[in-house]
Amino acid sequence: MKKLLILDLDETLFHASKTRLPITHDFTIEDYFAYKRPHVDAFIAFCKQRFELAVWTSATSDYAHCVVSEIIGDPDELKFLWHREQCITRMNTFTYEPIYIKDLKKVKRKGIDLNHVIALDDSPEKLKRNYGNLLRIDPFVGDVADDALIRLMPYLETLQMVENIRKVEKRGWKSTS
Repeated sequence: MKKLLILDLDETLFHASKTRLPITHDFTIEDYFAYKRPHVDAFIAFCKQRFELAVWTSATSDYAHCVVSEIIGDPDELKFLWHREQCITRMNTFTYEPIYIKDLKKVKRKGIDLNHVIALDDSPEKLKRNYGNLLRIDPFVGDVADDALIRLMPYLETLQMVENIRKVEKRGWKSTS
C-alpha cells in the first residue's frame, strides 16, 4: 500500500510574486509571476511512482487548479485537490488576518489512515493539529540554488517503509540526506 503524500503549493513547490524576480518565470497565474522550485519536475515524477499524491493549499480553488495543472499535471490524477474551502479558518489575533488550518481529520473521514499520511508543507502552523504527519520544508522564495526537493527524495524513500509516519521524528530530515 502506498503512503499518501499531501503537497502544499505556495513556497513549497513554487513561488509567486507580483514583481518579477531577476530570473525567468516559469508561468503566470492571475497577476503573479510564478517560479517553480528547482528540481520540482523530477521530484513530482519521483513521488508519482512511490506515493499516492494529493494537494492541499490555502489558496483559492481556481488558483490551485491552475497551479496543479502547471506543476503536477492533470488534477484528476490526484487523490484529492483541496483548497481554502477545506481549511478551518481562524483569526490571527495580532494581525486580524485569517489563518488557514489544514486539519487532517478531514482526510481521516475519507477513510485514510493517518499513520500512512505525510504532509509536505513550509508552514507548520497550518498543520498544528497534526504535527506527527508534517514534513516541513523551508520556504522557497526564488533561490535558483535551492536543492531541498532533491535532498528530500532519499528521505521520502525511507518513509515509504515506516509503519506509522506519526511516530517518526521528521524535523532532522535535512541532516540525514
